[in-house]
Amino acid sequence: MIPFNDILLFALAALVLVVSPGPNMIYLISRSITQGKKAGLISLMGVICGFLFHIIMVSFGLTAVLFAVPFAYTLLKSLGVLYLLYLAYQAVKPTSKNIFDTKTDLPDDKTSKLFSIGFLTNVLNPKVAVFYLSFFPQFIKPEYGSIMTQSLQLGATQVFVSFSINFIIVLTASKVAFFFAKNPSWVQAQKWFMASVLTGLAIKMAISKAK
Repeated sequence: MIPFNDILLFALAALVLVVSPGPNMIYLISRSITQGKKAGLISLMGVICGFLFHIIMVSFGLTAVLFAVPFAYTLLKSLGVLYLLYLAYQAVKPTSKNIFDTKTDLPDDKTSKLFSIGFLTNVLNPKVAVFYLSFFPQFIKPEYGSIMTQSLQLGATQVFVSFSINFIIVLTASKVAFFFAKNPSWVQAQKWFMASVLTGLAIKMAISKAK
């Protein structure tokens, strides 16, 4: 099993992923604002199932890669560092969007379509796949036991963090969007805080030792 302190650090990284601008967040907030909380929650279920798809695929893939190609860790770590720095830049660049800058003219859709769009939005989201492929190897160590078990443990943590934050945002989307619209300084603070956390995680990852 992965130590609790490492799980907490991974949960922080997962939290940054959840609140950073991306297709999942924009779709969920847009649905919640235009079609109501129920539609947002149905869409969220689709997104969570998309996470489960990524977790299963990455868990099997990492198990094979880390045993067959040990030096793959260094490559994945390098990609992870570059990706974090890219996200940090995206958060503070002049043309960046805040997480509540969404479309509000979406048509009403049926339950099955809401779920399927949420699922496909996540499955086809490269940010999620890169997150799993670059972050999982940083927390997985042979001495902690089965690589598959550790991957699933990290996946469960990520899903819990993502569901919790997205659930709250779906329920409060309209109010929070209105607050940020009236208080643009909070949007800037959120962007710089996010960039700082991302940069800190990138530095920690860069100086971590290979297994």
